[in-house]
Amino acid sequence: MGKLLKIITSVFVLYLLTGCIAEEYDFTPPAVTLSASDSIQSEALKEANVYWTGENSKLLQKKTEDFLSFAGEQKQLSFTAGQRIDILFDSEDFVVEKLAVSVWKNDEKIELELDEQRSFYFPKEKGKFAIVVELETDRGSAQYVGNLAIN
Repeated sequence: MGKLLKIITSVFVLYLLTGCIAEEYDFTPPAVTLSASDSIQSEALKEANVYWTGENSKLLQKKTEDFLSFAGEQKQLSFTAGQRIDILFDSEDFVVEKLAVSVWKNDEKIELELDEQRSFYFPKEKGKFAIVVELETDRGSAQYVGNLAIN
């Protein structure tokens, strides 16, 4: 009976170890999605500027000189004035040190307040905006942009 217990225990431990060894991590900046809290609508933002430490300490960089123009070139995202929005990451293998969101209209920046759940409200003003999400982490920083229409 003792030998059978050792075999079962060994197989179980081996099974646990293979699960840990086979686990993969994504060391690239996360994809960022805006998700409307009151509907199933969600829209992805585009990376504009990235300075990120990837796998094996490899530095990933992307530089966009004019992020507002880049935002304007993206597919237009349509949301409702005053709508509550959640910021979602597709992965989170990092520690968030700072997260900020703003909208820009005619080169005027409007900071939007984030709560602990990473949610914010769009302005009540209707119109066309550029949205910018700034992420600073222990692995680096990334900036995401989108072309926004608030109806």
